[in-house]
Amino acid sequence: MRRRTHEKLGDIPIEEFRKYGKAIVERLAKYYEKMEDLPVLSQIEPGSLKAAMPEDAPEEGEDFGGILEDVEELIFPAVTHWNHPNFHGLFSTSGSSVGVFADMFATAFDMKAMLWRTSPVSTELDEVVLEWLRKMSGLPEGLKGIIYDTASVSTMHAIAMAREKLGLDIREKGMSGRSDLPLLRVYCSEQTHSSIEKSLITLGLGQRSLVKIETDEEYRVRPGKLAEAIEKDKDEGHLPCCVVATIGTTSTTSVDNVEAIGEICKANDIFFHVDMAYAGSAMIVPEFQFHLKGIEAADTIVTNPHKWLFTPFDLSILYVKDVDLLKRTFSLVPEYLATGGEVENQMDYGIQLGRRFRAMKLWFVMRYFGRRGMISRIEDHCRLARDFASWVERSEDFELMADVPFALVCFRACPTGVEDLDEFNERLMNAVNESGEAYISHTKLNGQFVLRLSVGSIRVEDRHIKKVWNLLNEKAATLY
Repeated sequence: MRRRTHEKLGDIPIEEFRKYGKAIVERLAKYYEKMEDLPVLSQIEPGSLKAAMPEDAPEEGEDFGGILEDVEELIFPAVTHWNHPNFHGLFSTSGSSVGVFADMFATAFDMKAMLWRTSPVSTELDEVVLEWLRKMSGLPEGLKGIIYDTASVSTMHAIAMAREKLGLDIREKGMSGRSDLPLLRVYCSEQTHSSIEKSLITLGLGQRSLVKIETDEEYRVRPGKLAEAIEKDKDEGHLPCCVVATIGTTSTTSVDNVEAIGEICKANDIFFHVDMAYAGSAMIVPEFQFHLKGIEAADTIVTNPHKWLFTPFDLSILYVKDVDLLKRTFSLVPEYLATGGEVENQMDYGIQLGRRFRAMKLWFVMRYFGRRGMISRIEDHCRLARDFASWVERSEDFELMADVPFALVCFRACPTGVEDLDEFNERLMNAVNESGEAYISHTKLNGQFVLRLSVGSIRVEDRHIKKVWNLLNEKAATLY
Protein backbone atom coordinates (compact mmCIF):
# COMPACT_ATOMS: atom_id res chain seq x y z
CA MET A 1 0.00 0.00 0.00
CA ARG A 2 1.45 3.32 -1.09
CA ARG A 3 0.37 6.32 1.00
CA ARG A 4 0.12 9.78 -0.45
CA THR A 5 2.98 12.01 0.67
CA HIS A 6 0.72 14.96 1.53
CA GLU A 7 -2.96 15.57 2.04
CA LYS A 8 -4.98 18.35 0.46
CA LEU A 9 -8.61 19.18 0.89
CA GLY A 10 -10.93 18.84 -2.07
CA ASP A 11 -10.98 16.24 -4.82
CA ILE A 12 -8.14 14.44 -6.60
CA PRO A 13 -5.92 17.05 -8.29
CA ILE A 14 -6.96 17.59 -11.90
CA GLU A 15 -3.55 16.63 -13.24
CA GLU A 16 -3.82 13.27 -11.47
CA PHE A 17 -7.39 12.83 -12.70
CA ARG A 18 -6.19 13.39 -16.26
CA LYS A 19 -3.21 11.03 -15.82
CA TYR A 20 -5.15 8.17 -14.29
CA GLY A 21 -8.18 8.75 -16.48
CA LYS A 22 -6.03 8.09 -19.54
CA ALA A 23 -4.60 5.00 -17.85
CA ILE A 24 -8.06 3.66 -17.03
CA VAL A 25 -9.36 4.15 -20.57
CA GLU A 26 -6.27 2.41 -21.91
CA ARG A 27 -6.79 -0.48 -19.48
CA LEU A 28 -10.44 -0.81 -20.43
CA ALA A 29 -9.52 -0.75 -24.12
CA LYS A 30 -7.09 -3.60 -23.45
CA TYR A 31 -9.83 -5.40 -21.51
CA TYR A 32 -12.22 -5.23 -24.45
CA GLU A 33 -9.46 -6.16 -26.88
CA LYS A 34 -8.29 -9.23 -24.94
CA MET A 35 -11.52 -10.18 -23.16
CA GLU A 36 -11.98 -13.53 -24.86
CA ASP A 37 -8.60 -14.69 -23.56
CA LEU A 38 -10.06 -14.53 -20.04
CA PRO A 39 -12.13 -17.31 -18.40
CA VAL A 40 -15.80 -16.43 -18.72
CA LEU A 41 -16.56 -17.30 -15.11
CA SER A 42 -14.33 -16.07 -12.31
CA GLN A 43 -12.01 -18.85 -11.14
CA ILE A 44 -11.54 -17.62 -7.56
CA GLU A 45 -12.76 -19.59 -4.56
CA PRO A 46 -15.67 -18.25 -2.46
CA GLY A 47 -14.41 -15.90 0.26
CA SER A 48 -10.93 -15.47 -1.23
CA LEU A 49 -11.42 -11.84 -2.30
CA LYS A 50 -12.78 -10.92 1.11
CA ALA A 51 -9.84 -12.66 2.79
CA ALA A 52 -7.39 -10.64 0.69
CA MET A 53 -8.85 -7.34 1.87
CA PRO A 54 -7.82 -5.46 5.04
CA GLU A 55 -10.22 -5.75 7.96
CA ASP A 56 -10.47 -1.96 8.30
CA ALA A 57 -10.67 0.94 5.89
CA PRO A 58 -7.43 2.94 5.49
CA GLU A 59 -6.81 5.67 8.04
CA GLU A 60 -4.79 7.78 5.60
CA GLY A 61 -5.43 8.30 1.92
CA GLU A 62 -3.61 5.99 -0.49
CA ASP A 63 -1.85 6.74 -3.75
CA PHE A 64 -4.25 6.19 -6.65
CA GLY A 65 -1.67 4.19 -8.55
CA GLY A 66 -1.72 1.64 -5.75
CA ILE A 67 -5.50 1.44 -5.95
CA LEU A 68 -5.26 0.66 -9.66
CA GLU A 69 -2.69 -2.03 -8.93
CA ASP A 70 -5.20 -3.70 -6.62
CA VAL A 71 -7.85 -3.46 -9.32
CA GLU A 72 -5.50 -5.50 -11.48
CA GLU A 73 -4.48 -8.01 -8.82
CA LEU A 74 -7.70 -8.39 -6.81
CA ILE A 75 -10.69 -7.11 -8.76
CA PHE A 76 -10.15 -8.44 -12.29
CA PRO A 77 -9.69 -12.07 -11.15
CA ALA A 78 -12.99 -11.87 -9.24
CA VAL A 79 -15.00 -10.70 -12.27
CA THR A 80 -17.38 -12.96 -14.16
CA HIS A 81 -17.25 -11.45 -17.64
CA TRP A 82 -20.83 -10.85 -18.74
CA ASN A 83 -19.56 -9.01 -21.82
CA HIS A 84 -17.47 -12.01 -22.91
CA PRO A 85 -18.52 -13.26 -26.38
CA ASN A 86 -18.85 -16.77 -24.92
CA PHE A 87 -21.15 -15.73 -22.07
CA HIS A 88 -24.30 -17.57 -23.16
CA GLY A 89 -26.11 -17.98 -19.84
CA LEU A 90 -29.29 -16.35 -18.56
CA PHE A 91 -29.77 -13.51 -21.06
CA SER A 92 -26.29 -12.54 -22.12
CA THR A 93 -25.60 -8.85 -21.76
CA SER A 94 -24.97 -6.69 -24.81
CA GLY A 95 -23.40 -3.61 -23.22
CA SER A 96 -21.32 -1.53 -25.62
CA SER A 97 -18.22 0.52 -24.85
CA VAL A 98 -20.04 3.52 -26.37
CA GLY A 99 -22.51 3.21 -23.52
CA VAL A 100 -19.63 3.16 -21.05
CA PHE A 101 -18.57 6.59 -22.31
CA ALA A 102 -22.09 7.89 -21.62
CA ASP A 103 -22.03 6.43 -18.11
CA MET A 104 -18.79 8.30 -17.48
CA PHE A 105 -20.53 11.59 -18.24
CA ALA A 106 -23.63 10.70 -16.23
CA THR A 107 -21.51 9.71 -13.24
CA ALA A 108 -19.45 12.88 -13.48
CA PHE A 109 -22.61 15.02 -13.55
CA ASP A 110 -23.90 13.09 -10.50
CA MET A 111 -27.33 14.69 -10.82
CA LYS A 112 -30.42 13.50 -8.95
CA ALA A 113 -33.25 13.64 -11.47
CA MET A 114 -36.25 14.50 -9.32
CA LEU A 115 -37.37 18.01 -10.32
CA TRP A 116 -37.03 19.58 -13.76
CA ARG A 117 -34.92 22.34 -12.30
CA THR A 118 -32.51 19.87 -10.68
CA SER A 119 -32.09 17.92 -13.93
CA PRO A 120 -33.48 19.53 -17.10
CA VAL A 121 -31.27 17.34 -19.28
CA SER A 122 -32.45 14.08 -17.75
CA THR A 123 -36.11 15.10 -17.80
CA GLU A 124 -36.11 16.14 -21.45
CA LEU A 125 -33.59 13.69 -22.92
CA ASP A 126 -35.63 10.84 -21.40
CA GLU A 127 -38.63 12.02 -23.39
CA VAL A 128 -36.64 12.28 -26.62
CA VAL A 129 -34.95 8.88 -26.59
CA LEU A 130 -38.01 7.00 -25.31
CA GLU A 131 -40.11 8.48 -28.09
CA TRP A 132 -37.40 7.52 -30.61
CA LEU A 133 -37.49 3.96 -29.30
CA ARG A 134 -41.28 3.80 -29.22
CA LYS A 135 -41.44 4.72 -32.91
CA MET A 136 -38.60 2.35 -33.80
CA SER A 137 -40.32 -0.52 -31.99
CA GLY A 138 -43.72 -0.06 -33.61
CA LEU A 139 -45.48 0.64 -30.32
CA PRO A 140 -48.76 2.60 -30.27
CA GLU A 141 -48.80 6.38 -30.24
CA GLY A 142 -49.62 8.13 -27.01
CA LEU A 143 -47.56 5.92 -24.70
CA LYS A 144 -45.43 7.70 -22.12
CA GLY A 145 -42.05 6.13 -21.35
CA ILE A 146 -40.53 6.14 -17.86
CA ILE A 147 -37.00 4.90 -17.12
CA TYR A 148 -36.40 2.72 -14.07
CA ASP A 149 -33.46 0.48 -13.23
CA THR A 150 -34.74 -3.07 -13.92
CA ALA A 151 -37.85 -4.82 -15.24
CA SER A 152 -38.58 -6.03 -11.72
CA VAL A 153 -39.05 -2.42 -10.60
CA SER A 154 -40.90 -1.42 -13.78
CA THR A 155 -43.30 -4.32 -13.29
CA MET A 156 -43.88 -3.45 -9.65
CA HIS A 157 -44.93 0.04 -10.70
CA ALA A 158 -47.29 -1.42 -13.30
CA ILE A 159 -49.00 -3.69 -10.76
CA ALA A 160 -49.22 -0.80 -8.29
CA MET A 161 -51.03 1.16 -11.02
CA ALA A 162 -53.40 -1.78 -11.54
CA ARG A 163 -54.17 -1.84 -7.83
CA GLU A 164 -54.78 1.92 -7.72
CA LYS A 165 -57.11 1.71 -10.73
CA LEU A 166 -59.47 -0.53 -8.72
CA GLY A 167 -60.45 2.50 -6.62
CA LEU A 168 -60.11 0.74 -3.26
CA ASP A 169 -58.48 3.70 -1.50
CA ILE A 170 -55.37 1.62 -0.85
CA ARG A 171 -53.04 4.59 -1.33
CA GLU A 172 -54.48 6.29 1.78
CA LYS A 173 -55.82 3.42 3.88
CA GLY A 174 -53.42 0.62 2.90
CA MET A 175 -54.42 -3.03 2.99
CA SER A 176 -53.61 -4.15 6.51
CA GLY A 177 -56.37 -4.23 9.10
CA ARG A 178 -59.13 -3.86 6.52
CA SER A 179 -62.06 -6.26 6.37
CA ASP A 180 -63.65 -4.57 3.36
CA LEU A 181 -61.07 -5.75 0.80
CA PRO A 182 -61.61 -8.87 -1.30
CA LEU A 183 -58.70 -11.06 -2.37
CA LEU A 184 -57.08 -9.33 -5.34
CA ARG A 185 -55.93 -11.58 -8.17
CA VAL A 186 -53.05 -11.22 -10.63
CA TYR A 187 -52.81 -13.65 -13.54
CA CYS A 188 -49.76 -14.78 -15.45
CA SER A 189 -48.42 -17.95 -17.06
CA GLU A 190 -46.32 -20.71 -15.55
CA GLN A 191 -43.45 -19.27 -17.62
CA THR A 192 -43.69 -15.68 -16.37
CA HIS A 193 -40.70 -14.09 -14.66
CA SER A 194 -40.47 -14.34 -10.86
CA SER A 195 -40.54 -10.54 -10.60
CA ILE A 196 -44.34 -10.71 -10.83
CA GLU A 197 -44.52 -12.74 -7.65
CA LYS A 198 -41.95 -10.53 -5.93
CA SER A 199 -44.04 -7.49 -6.83
CA LEU A 200 -47.04 -9.03 -5.10
CA ILE A 201 -44.93 -9.69 -2.01
CA THR A 202 -43.64 -6.10 -2.02
CA LEU A 203 -47.04 -4.50 -2.61
CA GLY A 204 -48.73 -6.46 0.15
CA LEU A 205 -50.98 -8.53 -2.11
CA GLY A 206 -49.14 -11.69 -1.13
CA GLN A 207 -48.26 -14.81 -3.07
CA ARG A 208 -51.76 -16.20 -2.70
CA SER A 209 -52.96 -13.43 -5.03
CA LEU A 210 -51.03 -14.94 -7.94
CA VAL A 211 -52.81 -17.27 -10.36
CA LYS A 212 -50.52 -19.14 -12.74
CA ILE A 213 -52.25 -20.14 -15.93
CA GLU A 214 -51.48 -23.36 -17.76
CA THR A 215 -49.45 -23.06 -20.97
CA ASP A 216 -49.62 -24.96 -24.25
CA GLU A 217 -47.00 -27.15 -25.92
CA GLU A 218 -45.15 -23.99 -27.02
CA TYR A 219 -45.13 -22.59 -23.46
CA ARG A 220 -47.72 -19.88 -24.20
CA VAL A 221 -50.66 -18.90 -22.00
CA ARG A 222 -53.84 -20.76 -22.90
CA PRO A 223 -56.34 -17.88 -23.28
CA GLY A 224 -59.27 -20.20 -22.58
CA LYS A 225 -57.75 -21.25 -19.27
CA LEU A 226 -57.19 -17.58 -18.38
CA ALA A 227 -60.82 -16.74 -19.06
CA GLU A 228 -61.94 -19.71 -16.96
CA ALA A 229 -59.72 -18.66 -14.02
CA ILE A 230 -61.10 -15.11 -14.10
CA GLU A 231 -64.70 -16.32 -14.10
CA LYS A 232 -63.99 -18.74 -11.27
CA ASP A 233 -62.46 -15.98 -9.15
CA LYS A 234 -65.40 -13.68 -9.77
CA ASP A 235 -67.81 -16.42 -8.72
CA GLU A 236 -65.84 -16.90 -5.51
CA GLY A 237 -65.91 -13.19 -4.66
CA HIS A 238 -62.29 -12.43 -5.59
CA LEU A 239 -61.38 -9.28 -7.52
CA PRO A 240 -59.28 -9.57 -10.71
CA CYS A 241 -56.59 -6.88 -10.61
CA CYS A 242 -54.08 -7.44 -13.42
CA VAL A 243 -53.14 -9.84 -16.22
CA VAL A 244 -49.51 -10.20 -17.36
CA ALA A 245 -48.64 -11.45 -20.84
CA THR A 246 -45.07 -12.04 -21.99
CA ILE A 247 -43.31 -11.49 -25.31
CA GLY A 248 -40.12 -13.50 -24.82
CA THR A 249 -40.39 -15.56 -21.63
CA THR A 250 -37.31 -16.14 -19.49
CA SER A 251 -37.01 -19.90 -19.94
CA THR A 252 -37.74 -20.27 -23.66
CA THR A 253 -38.55 -16.77 -25.10
CA SER A 254 -42.02 -18.02 -25.99
CA VAL A 255 -44.58 -15.38 -27.01
CA ASP A 256 -48.07 -15.22 -25.52
CA ASN A 257 -51.08 -14.40 -27.68
CA VAL A 258 -51.23 -10.72 -26.76
CA GLU A 259 -54.29 -10.05 -28.89
CA ALA A 260 -56.41 -12.81 -27.34
CA ILE A 261 -55.33 -11.93 -23.80
CA GLY A 262 -56.00 -8.24 -24.41
CA GLU A 263 -59.55 -9.04 -25.53
CA ILE A 264 -60.15 -11.00 -22.31
CA CYS A 265 -58.84 -8.07 -20.26
CA LYS A 266 -61.06 -5.62 -22.14
CA ALA A 267 -64.15 -7.81 -21.70
CA ASN A 268 -63.51 -8.04 -17.95
CA ASP A 269 -62.14 -4.51 -17.43
CA ILE A 270 -58.83 -5.81 -16.07
CA PHE A 271 -55.51 -3.94 -16.18
CA PHE A 272 -53.24 -5.46 -18.85
CA HIS A 273 -49.41 -5.49 -18.50
CA VAL A 274 -47.09 -6.84 -21.21
CA ASP A 275 -43.61 -7.99 -20.21
CA MET A 276 -41.19 -7.86 -23.11
CA ALA A 277 -38.11 -7.11 -21.04
CA TYR A 278 -35.97 -9.38 -23.23
CA ALA A 279 -37.64 -9.41 -26.64
CA GLY A 280 -38.67 -5.77 -26.64
CA SER A 281 -35.29 -4.84 -28.08
CA ALA A 282 -35.95 -7.16 -31.03
CA MET A 283 -39.11 -5.21 -31.88
CA ILE A 284 -36.96 -2.63 -33.68
CA VAL A 285 -36.62 -5.34 -36.37
CA PRO A 286 -39.71 -4.92 -38.60
CA GLU A 287 -39.93 -8.67 -39.24
CA PHE A 288 -40.53 -9.27 -35.52
CA GLN A 289 -43.27 -6.70 -35.03
CA PHE A 290 -46.01 -9.21 -35.84
CA HIS A 291 -45.53 -10.35 -32.21
CA LEU A 292 -47.05 -7.01 -31.17
CA LYS A 293 -50.47 -7.74 -32.66
CA GLY A 294 -53.02 -6.54 -30.11
CA ILE A 295 -50.46 -4.54 -28.09
CA GLU A 296 -52.71 -1.46 -28.22
CA ALA A 297 -54.81 -3.10 -25.49
CA ALA A 298 -51.90 -3.00 -23.04
CA ASP A 299 -52.02 -0.51 -20.18
CA THR A 300 -48.28 -0.86 -19.55
CA ILE A 301 -45.35 -2.42 -21.43
CA VAL A 302 -41.85 -3.07 -20.10
CA THR A 303 -38.70 -3.41 -22.20
CA ASN A 304 -35.05 -3.51 -21.13
CA PRO A 305 -32.48 -1.94 -23.48
CA HIS A 306 -29.80 -3.22 -21.08
CA LYS A 307 -30.65 -6.78 -22.09
CA TRP A 308 -30.26 -6.62 -25.85
CA LEU A 309 -29.96 -3.06 -27.11
CA PHE A 310 -26.25 -2.53 -26.42
CA THR A 311 -26.91 -0.33 -23.38
CA PRO A 312 -24.88 -1.00 -20.21
CA PHE A 313 -26.83 -2.12 -17.16
CA ASP A 314 -29.11 -0.73 -15.87
CA LEU A 315 -31.91 0.78 -17.94
CA SER A 316 -35.50 -0.49 -18.02
CA ILE A 317 -38.41 1.32 -19.65
CA LEU A 318 -42.06 1.20 -18.66
CA TYR A 319 -44.36 2.49 -21.39
CA VAL A 320 -47.61 3.72 -19.85
CA LYS A 321 -50.95 4.46 -21.52
CA ASP A 322 -52.47 6.45 -18.62
CA VAL A 323 -49.65 8.53 -17.18
CA ASP A 324 -52.10 10.35 -14.89
CA LEU A 325 -52.85 7.02 -13.21
CA LEU A 326 -49.14 6.44 -12.64
CA LYS A 327 -48.81 9.93 -11.18
CA ARG A 328 -51.89 9.41 -9.01
CA THR A 329 -50.38 6.19 -7.72
CA PHE A 330 -47.03 7.65 -6.65
CA SER A 331 -46.92 11.44 -6.62
CA LEU A 332 -46.28 12.94 -3.18
CA VAL A 333 -44.92 16.49 -2.99
CA PRO A 334 -43.58 17.87 0.30
CA GLU A 335 -43.30 21.63 0.58
CA TYR A 336 -39.54 21.70 0.06
CA LEU A 337 -40.03 20.09 -3.37
CA ALA A 338 -43.05 22.14 -4.47
CA THR A 339 -42.43 23.98 -7.73
CA GLY A 340 -45.76 25.52 -8.68
CA GLY A 341 -44.94 25.33 -12.38
CA GLU A 342 -46.21 23.26 -15.28
CA VAL A 343 -42.94 21.43 -15.88
CA GLU A 344 -42.58 17.66 -15.57
CA ASN A 345 -40.91 16.39 -12.42
CA GLN A 346 -39.60 12.83 -12.59
CA MET A 347 -40.10 12.26 -8.87
CA ASP A 348 -43.86 12.00 -9.56
CA TYR A 349 -43.59 8.71 -11.44
CA GLY A 350 -42.36 6.14 -8.97
CA ILE A 351 -41.06 5.21 -5.56
CA GLN A 352 -37.75 7.01 -6.09
CA LEU A 353 -37.16 10.63 -5.35
CA GLY A 354 -33.84 11.06 -7.11
CA ARG A 355 -33.10 9.09 -10.26
CA ARG A 356 -29.84 8.36 -12.01
CA PHE A 357 -29.35 10.00 -15.42
CA ARG A 358 -29.74 6.82 -17.49
CA ALA A 359 -31.07 8.20 -20.78
CA MET A 360 -27.68 9.45 -21.91
CA LYS A 361 -26.27 5.97 -22.54
CA LEU A 362 -29.27 4.98 -24.66
CA TRP A 363 -28.91 8.28 -26.54
CA PHE A 364 -25.22 7.53 -27.23
CA VAL A 365 -26.03 3.99 -28.38
CA MET A 366 -28.88 5.00 -30.67
CA ARG A 367 -26.84 7.77 -32.26
CA TYR A 368 -23.62 5.79 -32.68
CA PHE A 369 -25.10 2.58 -34.11
CA GLY A 370 -28.21 4.05 -35.67
CA ARG A 371 -31.42 2.15 -36.27
CA ARG A 372 -29.91 0.13 -39.09
CA GLY A 373 -26.81 -0.79 -37.09
CA MET A 374 -28.84 -1.98 -34.10
CA ILE A 375 -31.18 -3.99 -36.32
CA SER A 376 -28.26 -5.65 -38.10
CA ARG A 377 -26.69 -6.77 -34.84
CA ILE A 378 -29.94 -8.23 -33.48
CA GLU A 379 -30.59 -9.99 -36.78
CA ASP A 380 -27.12 -11.50 -36.66
CA HIS A 381 -27.62 -12.77 -33.11
CA CYS A 382 -30.82 -14.48 -34.22
CA ARG A 383 -28.98 -16.01 -37.18
CA LEU A 384 -26.29 -17.39 -34.89
CA ALA A 385 -28.93 -18.90 -32.61
CA ARG A 386 -30.63 -20.53 -35.60
CA ASP A 387 -27.27 -21.91 -36.76
CA PHE A 388 -26.67 -23.45 -33.34
CA ALA A 389 -30.20 -24.88 -33.31
CA SER A 390 -29.61 -26.47 -36.71
CA TRP A 391 -26.50 -28.23 -35.39
CA VAL A 392 -28.54 -29.54 -32.48
CA GLU A 393 -31.24 -30.82 -34.84
CA ARG A 394 -28.73 -32.63 -37.05
CA SER A 395 -26.94 -34.25 -34.12
CA GLU A 396 -27.88 -37.74 -32.87
CA ASP A 397 -26.63 -36.82 -29.39
CA PHE A 398 -28.58 -33.59 -28.82
CA GLU A 399 -32.19 -32.45 -29.21
CA LEU A 400 -34.09 -29.16 -29.31
CA MET A 401 -36.53 -28.66 -26.46
CA ALA A 402 -38.37 -25.51 -27.62
CA ASP A 403 -38.82 -23.25 -30.62
CA VAL A 404 -36.24 -20.51 -31.28
CA PRO A 405 -38.21 -17.32 -31.96
CA PHE A 406 -35.33 -14.99 -31.11
CA ALA A 407 -31.73 -15.66 -29.99
CA LEU A 408 -32.14 -18.28 -27.25
CA VAL A 409 -31.80 -22.03 -27.82
CA CYS A 410 -33.23 -24.59 -25.38
CA PHE A 411 -31.71 -28.02 -25.91
CA ARG A 412 -30.23 -31.00 -24.15
CA ALA A 413 -27.83 -33.86 -24.70
CA CYS A 414 -29.54 -37.24 -25.26
CA PRO A 415 -26.79 -39.78 -25.99
CA THR A 416 -27.89 -43.37 -26.43
CA GLY A 417 -27.57 -45.49 -23.31
CA VAL A 418 -27.77 -42.69 -20.74
CA GLU A 419 -30.61 -43.47 -18.33
CA ASP A 420 -30.70 -40.27 -16.28
CA LEU A 421 -30.61 -37.45 -18.85
CA ASP A 422 -31.30 -34.78 -16.22
CA GLU A 423 -28.22 -35.75 -14.23
CA PHE A 424 -26.12 -36.07 -17.40
CA ASN A 425 -27.09 -32.61 -18.68
CA GLU A 426 -26.43 -30.99 -15.33
CA ARG A 427 -22.96 -32.54 -15.28
CA LEU A 428 -22.41 -31.41 -18.87
CA MET A 429 -23.40 -27.83 -18.04
CA ASN A 430 -21.08 -27.77 -15.04
CA ALA A 431 -18.20 -29.19 -17.08
CA VAL A 432 -18.61 -26.50 -19.74
CA ASN A 433 -18.88 -23.71 -17.18
CA GLU A 434 -15.98 -24.91 -15.02
CA SER A 435 -13.71 -24.95 -18.08
CA GLY A 436 -13.85 -21.16 -18.23
CA GLU A 437 -14.20 -21.39 -22.01
CA ALA A 438 -17.93 -20.62 -22.09
CA TYR A 439 -20.94 -20.21 -19.85
CA ILE A 440 -24.42 -21.67 -20.38
CA SER A 441 -27.41 -21.91 -18.04
CA HIS A 442 -30.43 -24.15 -17.59
CA THR A 443 -34.14 -24.29 -16.95
CA LYS A 444 -36.73 -27.00 -16.44
CA LEU A 445 -39.39 -27.69 -19.05
CA ASN A 446 -42.08 -30.27 -18.35
CA GLY A 447 -39.97 -31.41 -15.41
CA GLN A 448 -36.88 -32.03 -17.55
CA PHE A 449 -33.46 -30.41 -17.06
CA VAL A 450 -32.84 -28.31 -20.17
CA LEU A 451 -29.76 -26.36 -21.27
CA ARG A 452 -30.04 -22.76 -22.50
CA LEU A 453 -27.69 -20.97 -24.89
CA SER A 454 -28.30 -17.24 -25.19
CA VAL A 455 -26.71 -15.19 -27.98
CA GLY A 456 -26.51 -11.49 -27.29
CA SER A 457 -22.99 -10.14 -26.79
CA ILE A 458 -22.14 -7.25 -29.07
CA ARG A 459 -18.79 -8.99 -29.64
CA VAL A 460 -20.08 -12.45 -30.53
CA GLU A 461 -19.11 -13.97 -33.89
CA ASP A 462 -19.64 -17.30 -35.68
CA ARG A 463 -16.44 -18.71 -34.21
CA HIS A 464 -17.69 -18.20 -30.65
CA ILE A 465 -20.87 -20.19 -31.30
CA LYS A 466 -18.86 -22.92 -33.00
CA LYS A 467 -16.51 -22.96 -30.03
CA VAL A 468 -19.29 -23.66 -27.52
CA TRP A 469 -20.78 -26.34 -29.78
CA ASN A 470 -17.42 -28.12 -30.03
CA LEU A 471 -16.95 -27.75 -26.28
CA LEU A 472 -20.35 -29.31 -25.58
CA ASN A 473 -19.55 -32.27 -27.78
CA GLU A 474 -16.09 -32.74 -26.27
CA LYS A 475 -17.34 -32.59 -22.69
CA ALA A 476 -20.29 -34.86 -23.44
CA ALA A 477 -17.91 -37.46 -24.87
CA THR A 478 -15.80 -37.45 -21.70
CA LEU A 479 -18.86 -37.81 -19.45
CA TYR A 480 -20.47 -40.66 -21.36
